[in-house]
Amino acid sequence: MRMITSRTTRIALPLLFAVALTSCGGSEAPAKAGGGPPVQQSAPAAPAAVKMPATGLYVTNETEGDLSVIDAVTLTSVATIKLGKRPRGIAASPDGTRLFVALSGSPNAGPGVDEKTLPPPDRSADGIGVVDLQQGKLLKVLQSGPDPEQLAVSRDGTRVFISNEDAAKLSVVDLASGEIVEGIKVGEEPEGVSVEPSGARVWVTSEDAGGVFVVDLASHKVVKSIKTGPRPRTVAFLPDGSRAYVPSETGASLTVIDAKRLVPVKTIDLGKGMRAMGTAMAPDGKHLYVTTGRSKMVLVLDTATNKVVGSIEAGPRPWGIAVAPDGKTLYTANGPSNDVSVIDTATQMVTKKIPVGRGPWGIVRVERAEGAR
Repeated sequence: MRMITSRTTRIALPLLFAVALTSCGGSEAPAKAGGGPPVQQSAPAAPAAVKMPATGLYVTNETEGDLSVIDAVTLTSVATIKLGKRPRGIAASPDGTRLFVALSGSPNAGPGVDEKTLPPPDRSADGIGVVDLQQGKLLKVLQSGPDPEQLAVSRDGTRVFISNEDAAKLSVVDLASGEIVEGIKVGEEPEGVSVEPSGARVWVTSEDAGGVFVVDLASHKVVKSIKTGPRPRTVAFLPDGSRAYVPSETGASLTVIDAKRLVPVKTIDLGKGMRAMGTAMAPDGKHLYVTTGRSKMVLVLDTATNKVVGSIEAGPRPWGIAVAPDGKTLYTANGPSNDVSVIDTATQMVTKKIPVGRGPWGIVRVERAEGAR
């Protein structure tokens, strides 16, 4: 079902606060002189809703069209920031001062939906929302290419890499200019985007091709496509960059790839019915955590043995996943129940569920220094 969500930019204040809505409209971005691509859109200035938490969890709510802000210390929701249509993929700048969110005007086609029955996409809604974590507001919307789904930020914080699902491309946005500077052809229906620990290459999964495409940033081209299980969704790396793990949603498996030689070395069977989706590597690299969507579980993989050593029922459809820097806590975004699960990794138990907006999809934890810009 397609959500009808305006590109209104607002900050919804919790409990005791209320502000008027400020609209930035939903029309096409103005063209640059000479017929170039649309220029980036700036969100109207608005006062900060609340003092933003120094340590926060940020959750994209795909159906609601906004961002839930959670204080990661008190585990309470403190603000909501309006973003635009279908916010999904989310990533933070290396210095923790900005968030980048993929916004899409393509109609939502859930499992079993005949895409021929859907209305045409609203390309004016496609973009990368930039959220200032000091002020607690949407600053602007950058170019993204059509139907951005997931994204990653370069190690130096100068560029954003975006999977364009409808165009089978990886778009590269220069953050200084706010413009797309490259479009690299990858497999059909690209989704997961990850920068390897060295920062030298970007890995992009392709649902249609059943593989991952490795893009070398120095040569600006795909250097290898690696076969995985069907419908690969994300990529996670060991901290030293020696191995990559790619989950297969419809294959109930993980493909382990030697990231130096760019060859698959093992396929891990996750068990019948496990729809592997999101991945988060423990900071020490000893465990990989895998969400399984409609299978409800988070699976715990021992990376030394490549065996599943635990499973946690997180919620009705956990997708996005994040892990605390100390490795003691996991967080999952649970779409149908509109909440975030907080999981103790030692006991492998859900300790709390935090209500958020409708259709939570992506989640990231950010720690920033007070006064950082």
